[in-house]
Amino acid sequence: MAIKRYTATKDNTITNAYAAALTADSRGTGSNMGMADVVEVFSIYGQASGSATGPSEELTRIIMEFPTSTISTDRTAGTIPASGSVSFYLRLFNAKHVFTLPRRFNLLVQPIGNVYEAASWEEGSGLDMEEYKDKTYDGSGSNWIRRGKVGAWARPGGDFLTASTDISYNVFFPEGYEDLEVDISFLVEDWLQNETGSTGIANYGLGIYLTGSQEAYYSSSTLAHPTGANSDGILNNEFGAQDSYYTKKFFARSSEYFFKRPVLEARWDSRIKDNRGSFYYSSSLATGADNLNTLYLYNYVRGKLTDIPGLKDDAFGADSLQVSVYSGSSVPTGAALLLPVGGGVTTNLDTNITASRVSTGLYTASFAVTGTLTKLFDVWYSGSVQYFTSSLAPKTLAAFNNAPTFQYVSAITNLKAKYTRNETARLRMFIRNKNWSPTVYNVATAQIVNQALLSASYNIYRIIDNLDAIPYGTGSDKQTYMSYDVSGNYFDVDMSLLEAGYSYGISVSYYNNSINDWAEQPETFKFRVD
Repeated sequence: MAIKRYTATKDNTITNAYAAALTADSRGTGSNMGMADVVEVFSIYGQASGSATGPSEELTRIIMEFPTSTISTDRTAGTIPASGSVSFYLRLFNAKHVFTLPRRFNLLVQPIGNVYEAASWEEGSGLDMEEYKDKTYDGSGSNWIRRGKVGAWARPGGDFLTASTDISYNVFFPEGYEDLEVDISFLVEDWLQNETGSTGIANYGLGIYLTGSQEAYYSSSTLAHPTGANSDGILNNEFGAQDSYYTKKFFARSSEYFFKRPVLEARWDSRIKDNRGSFYYSSSLATGADNLNTLYLYNYVRGKLTDIPGLKDDAFGADSLQVSVYSGSSVPTGAALLLPVGGGVTTNLDTNITASRVSTGLYTASFAVTGTLTKLFDVWYSGSVQYFTSSLAPKTLAAFNNAPTFQYVSAITNLKAKYTRNETARLRMFIRNKNWSPTVYNVATAQIVNQALLSASYNIYRIIDNLDAIPYGTGSDKQTYMSYDVSGNYFDVDMSLLEAGYSYGISVSYYNNSINDWAEQPETFKFRVD
């Protein structure tokens, strides 16, 4: 499982726009839209004369908050990795509408905050996004002027921390209908540091709005921003746009559409790359890195991964975990093999490989082996204590006399017809070469080899409308790459990411080095979530 989604806990649209009457007392500065099923960003210039100061300025901004306390708890529990090993993406989904849609605009994503005081705010229960009749004024629920009962914004339109470019994000929309997806890992890690009581900034959520050059122009002779519940709430913006950007809408957290609600998505590479089933002898055909093989030790105690007592995390400590490799027919015999430098072997022709702890109960060791023996044994130990012994059947790399196609036949061997949303399913792949042509003797005596592919990925989509519930994640985060071990490829699916009451399909893709691209396989595997 390399994806975790956190749905927004609060969202709202705040505005100083006019209602249809376009009168001075019809501005929506006191209105609340906290329970609307969409959130909205727009800027309208010059729709009304405004006042003696010139053409009017009308704006909306989105405010939104996510549960960093839950994320912090999940990190402590090991559900998501430590800082530096996980990325956090803000994802908002475009809501189609019948109004005009701006093109070539930028939205800023910035943390809500005030260097002088707390900037907490209330969501409210307003729904009216047209006439702005759901007024809160000094009552519960945020609006353009106030954060809610907790007080006023220091500046109309919300308080945002803009000083650091590390926590300020600018997203470009070339056509206007795009979803919003931006990596805000630096900001989230700042929030999480604050959750643990160290440095960082407090989480009061995010503001999402047009850039200063695209929000409407307005120039005040005093350069002031009017305040108070009954003010116009106009923002002085001498460098603003004299064009309108109307209107961009996203689905809100109260949307009926499960996969369209705003989320903070954690992504990380959770692959186990265990070469026990695809172990190769060193070859002059491969680089030093490609000649390395990685093995794992899985210490399950009563069905739960558990650290081996007494081992040090320090890779060079006296009580660190070591591995030695032996030959033999049924058990390790003779002296440990001399191994070339590389991976966990620090000295050439050493017999010891230094292993390392990956996570609770999970240990790994990398090394290369030269030779032609048909069977090897890896022995994991510390000092005089042997913890684990297993066997290897090394293969030999070979060149081809033609250009192979590398086509495969795939199956998921343990897929169930139905799952519940509180399950995390580990799905096992069976992959064989499509061109495997057994003789009569092979059919009678040989087992079909399950190939473990180093680069394989999965996608899960909702069958009724082909909506990608878990899209392929083959970019830098590698969140949908498959793991592999002696039994082949596998991946974990957190069923809580899927909406109950629907059937889903799984597609798989394998990276084809001969064409330097991913090749989606023809098979589809179906299941339902109830």
